[in-house]
Amino acid sequence: MLLPNGIRHLPGYLDRLAQEALVEAIRAIAAEAPLFTPVMPGTGKEMSVRMTNCGELGWVTDKQRGYRYQPTHPVTNRPWPSMPQQLLDLWNDIVGYEKPPQACLVNFYADDARMGLHQDKDEQDLNAPVLSISLGNTCLFRVGGLNRNDRTLSLKLTSGDIVVLGGEGRLCFHGVDRIYPTTSTLLKSGGRINLTLRRVQP
Repeated sequence: MLLPNGIRHLPGYLDRLAQEALVEAIRAIAAEAPLFTPVMPGTGKEMSVRMTNCGELGWVTDKQRGYRYQPTHPVTNRPWPSMPQQLLDLWNDIVGYEKPPQACLVNFYADDARMGLHQDKDEQDLNAPVLSISLGNTCLFRVGGLNRNDRTLSLKLTSGDIVVLGGEGRLCFHGVDRIYPTTSTLLKSGGRINLTLRRVQP
């Protein structure tokens, strides 16, 4: 399958032990910075995913102020937990960008959750690639071009897969059309975790 230029799919990059270690790290993060349900700007409609963050900045959204990065959790007002070393190592090994990631968005997808086509464009530094890690149940990932109406293609992302959006593909539209229940035993209660590492500031 020929992905748009600048988008890389690394299937099975993380073995089971590495996946389990990341899940444990995410559980600790969620204990300190609880999952919350974001809402769409303007409409206030709830998204179908729950999320939290780690790193010096976290991505949030609400009805009043919209999409943005901030250094504190929107519910607890506490600073985000620090980013686990496993994630920093993956960024260095795969992305090779000269500056470290500042934010890791943690999205939890229940088996009925999805994510509409969107661009990752709330960052000031659009030269830095985006690193996306899949854990848990398989999802149907869809990616298109730089315009919302461009032709799209779909691929299944399984637990341990990594996707990099960089170069010409940095601003490609992408989303998650569905989750396939019971396709992984990694998460005891099912669902999928997606970790998205981003550099925010130049």
